[in-house]
Amino acid sequence: MRILLAEDDPLLGDGLRAGLRQLGFHVDWVRDGEAAQRELRAEPYAAAVLDIGLPLKDGMQVLAEVRRAGITTPVLVLTARDAIPDRIRGLDLGADDYVVKPIDLNELAARLRALVRRAHGQPQECLTAQDVVLDPAARSVVKAGVPVVLAAREFDLLHALMLNAGRVMTREQLEQRLYSWGREVESNTVEVHIHHLRRKLGNALIQTVRGVGYMVARESPRP
Repeated sequence: MRILLAEDDPLLGDGLRAGLRQLGFHVDWVRDGEAAQRELRAEPYAAAVLDIGLPLKDGMQVLAEVRRAGITTPVLVLTARDAIPDRIRGLDLGADDYVVKPIDLNELAARLRALVRRAHGQPQECLTAQDVVLDPAARSVVKAGVPVVLAAREFDLLHALMLNAGRVMTREQLEQRLYSWGREVESNTVEVHIHHLRRKLGNALIQTVRGVGYMVARESPRP
């Protein structure tokens, strides 16, 4: 999943970007509040990690302004300020979660996954469609009880489709979720990954909506 990281500390920002990438996130990193606000307005990020002490425009102001603009991207506030009033202010301004430095990378990743699940109305950690179960934390897929090995991009594409089950996603929307800045996208990349997923998981899971895009059907609630 693609996230925005807004952090002005070069060492911390570089470490977070590298660590989150190793855990399967696609990370765009900005270093000031104006850039963070601009990117949140322009790109469909799954979530954002927003430091409070940003130059040019502090994180609280960025948060307040993007929420006033109707942007609903889940935001995890990252700060060295551990006072209760600061936490309350951030949450009241529209933050979805709050983490105080120093940060445990695995906890940060788990909190981001939880924010994204909730934003998509997915209460369970694992996503299920037909006989396929996808575990975002373990980055694993099982079909009818049998593990299936997917390439990284195949997993990310399937994750995006299952997270948005019941919704048709265009090729452009899928590309936006799969690639961070500076990653070249070939014109048929999504189609190639869909072909590979169907070969590994069967043709029935991913539906083609002609002239629009692709979708995974939403699971019916179990009685």
